[in-house]
Amino acid sequence: MSISSSLTSATGKTQTSLGTVPVLAMNRVPEVTVDFWLIKLMAVTMGETAADYLAVNLGFGLTATSLIMAAILIGALVLQFAQKRYVPWSYWLAVVLISIVGTLVTDNLVDNFGVSLIATTIGFSVALAATFAVWFASEKTLSIHAIFTTKREAFYWLAILFTFALGTAAGDLVAEHFGLGYLSTGVLFGMIIASLAFGYFFLKLDPILGFWLAYILTRPLGASFGDLLSQPAEYGGMGLGTIITSALFLTAIVAIVAWMSLKPKRHDEAAHG
Repeated sequence: MSISSSLTSATGKTQTSLGTVPVLAMNRVPEVTVDFWLIKLMAVTMGETAADYLAVNLGFGLTATSLIMAAILIGALVLQFAQKRYVPWSYWLAVVLISIVGTLVTDNLVDNFGVSLIATTIGFSVALAATFAVWFASEKTLSIHAIFTTKREAFYWLAILFTFALGTAAGDLVAEHFGLGYLSTGVLFGMIIASLAFGYFFLKLDPILGFWLAYILTRPLGASFGDLLSQPAEYGGMGLGTIITSALFLTAIVAIVAWMSLKPKRHDEAAHG
């Protein structure tokens, strides 16, 4: 049920299938469109290469890089939460930074604390499932079309963080631990995402389930192609390096976000079911 077709009460609120929604509430996250998935894929690819560049090429190390990027991410999220509607540049800034931090969280667990990729994949799967369970118990919905309160946005970004950490662990598990290599891993996850798209368009796959599964799987897809482009040939890559790869994807992200910001504003941005 959309806001336009629901019943507005005398208190200035609208009753929908998702509960009581303030009439002027604006959704704080973007529509799921082709450009959404394009920029998300680029963001996760850059998250992989930028984390490697900061930790390895600049010599900061995992611990220092993680602390620095976590502090920057907190600042970006404070800025994002201050927006009471979807603002492309602040939203995608947070996505790029949370992609880098999610990668660093997994890398720290594996490299600094000796946690296996199998354990991290399982652990982040459980953490993500628990986040969804608490989110649904509290809000009675997991819809990304109704992120209009601070609580829902907090659940949303926590889930996003776990999807990036889980995607990093799952991608490294398949590419490195199971030895498929970067290209084969990217193709594998691409085929899984394609099957989800087929299920959504032709088999009536639940849109919320399909969205979150695709969101998780685009992380290892992007990371695999990021590693393929940046890693030296002896490690199965194309040898472009993390600087060039990160710069290419950052340029593309900035261009797409600028285009999003200049697009004519839609008149149906209000939170809806």
